[in-house]
Amino acid sequence: MDKHEGRDVGTIRLDDPWYDALAVGWGEGAEPSPPRPAPAGRPAPGASDIYLEVQRSAAFQEVRSRYRRFVVPATAGFFLWYVAYVVAATAAPGLMARPVLGAVNVAMLAGLGQFLSTFLLTWAYARHARLRRDRAALDLRWTVFEQERGQERNRARRAGR
Repeated sequence: MDKHEGRDVGTIRLDDPWYDALAVGWGEGAEPSPPRPAPAGRPAPGASDIYLEVQRSAAFQEVRSRYRRFVVPATAGFFLWYVAYVVAATAAPGLMARPVLGAVNVAMLAGLGQFLSTFLLTWAYARHARLRRDRAALDLRWTVFEQERGQERNRARRAGR
């Protein structure tokens, strides 16, 4: 039995309603309207203007700065730690093979330390995000949401005239 019954499955017809469907906004019913000029003659601000305004805001820059202040040193530190482990394993096999406790040697402890440092870094990242960035990011998200809702209300008001 053939799974692909019917016409050519791989071809797309031009009158296919799904051919030209947008990935965003389908099912909203209204046709997209071109931006209308504001009363002052300038085009009305769109969603991209809201996002650009938020991106340029001091609050957004502070969130990005906090993110970079944590991620860049943490990534550099972890990368150095990983490279040191690999270099020590290849360049100093005698050091890595030194027994510490019974069958446990330095290489095994350093390998387990890689896992432990990964978990600690993940915990530290989540804690930093929760304490230093999440609230500010949610405030920015709420600001964008409110501005988009205001634009929708203005569009609906203008369309209702």
